[in-house]
Parts: sequence; structure tokens; C-alpha cells
Amino acid sequence: MRIENVKPMWGACLSEVDAGSREESASQRGSGASLAFYRNGNGSGMWSCLKDMASALRRDTRGLAATEFAMIVPLMLVMLFGTIEVSSGVAVNRKVTLVARTLSDLTSQSKVVNDADVTNFLAASYGIMWPYSSAPVQATISELYIDPATSVARVQWSKGKAPRGAGSTVSIPSGLIGRDSSGKVLPNQYLIFSEVSYIYEPVLGYVMSKAGIRLSDTAFTRPRQSACVFFGNPSSIICPTT
Repeated sequence: MRIENVKPMWGACLSEVDAGSREESASQRGSGASLAFYRNGNGSGMWSCLKDMASALRRDTRGLAATEFAMIVPLMLVMLFGTIEVSSGVAVNRKVTLVARTLSDLTSQSKVVNDADVTNFLAASYGIMWPYSSAPVQATISELYIDPATSVARVQWSKGKAPRGAGSTVSIPSGLIGRDSSGKVLPNQYLIFSEVSYIYEPVLGYVMSKAGIRLSDTAFTRPRQSACVFFGNPSSIICPTT
């Protein structure tokens, strides 16, 4: 109930009670009974009027929708911002995967690569991140040799933000190791191995950590044009095994 509607009702109550009081006082003037006006229940008009006002307030539903909206809007805003942040994070994570696959694929299509080639491959791969910033991208490309005697993959060469040391080992899925019908590891197996990471920082930070979330992925590709991909100026056309 609005304030402007309460005031007339309250005024009407006061007028009604005041009129009844004057009539009762006039009829009982001089008898000393006017003081018993409220004590004897003759002032019940006031209480009746107040009850009517309370009932009217209880039945009045105007402004209820606005009140409910004010209560639920904070939750709605959190859900909205959360949906935006999660959707952006999923999109960035998908692009990180595409960057890893593209970098590995581009490198595997060459027989020989040098620093300029790697720089171009990285630049082309980073373009996938648009419209998101590519500044947080950390990418490394390496060639691995699978030792047939131990089934261990070792780094032949590595370039990028965090290059691996030559000869260091890398864990690879067992399904990438070729074997013959007897289960013996095949010789001369090489893999192009790309690693990409990205620190995703939420725009608002209400749902996700403002410090950011690390997204990463890897990709393996076999050389396309030759058994291995040489780096620099190879002194031999035979793929190295150490």
C-alpha cells in the first residue's frame, strides 16, 4: 500500500473515533462516565480501523515484483558474469589446442628448419589466438627420437620459449610407439612435439581467480617429408639417433 493511500485512511479513522468520542462525551457529560469511554470498549472503532488498515496492507501486492527482483538480481549478475568468463575460458582453451596442433603440423612438413622458420611457424600459430591476446602464449617445438632398445623418447633439438635440453627424455603415449607384429619397437621413429601454455586472466574476476588460470596442451606429429626434420645445416643426411 502506498503512503498516500495510508494517510487518508488514517485520517478517516481519527475523524470517526473523534466524532464518536464527542457524541459519547455529550451524552454522558456531568455523569463522570466519559473516562470509561475506552475502558468499556466504546473505542473499538479505532482498533477496527487499524485492523482494516493492516488487512489492506497484507492484501496489497503492489511493489512485490520489484522487491523480488531486487533480491534476485545479485544472483542473476553473478550467473551472467560467470557464464561470460567460463565461455571465454573454454574458447581460449580450444585455441590453445589449435595452436599446439598447428605448430607441430607446420614443423613436420619441412625436411630442414632453421631459426627463421621456427619464428615464422610460431607467428603463424599465434595468429589463431585472435581475438584474444597472444602475449601470454608460451610455446616450444621439439623433435623426439624413440630409442628402439628402450622405447624412450629423447630430444634431438628444441626451440621456443622454454626449449628442452638435447638428450633429455619426454614421456609420450605408448600408442605413438610403432611396433612390429612381434611387439618389437620399430627403428628410425621420430616425432615433432609441440607444447603450448597460456595464462588466462578473467576480465572481471568475480567467478574465476584474478591471478589467472593456466591452460596448456601438447601435440605430436610424425615428419611428413622425411624420416626426421633436421635443424640448421645438417652435416649428414642420416637422421641422428643420439
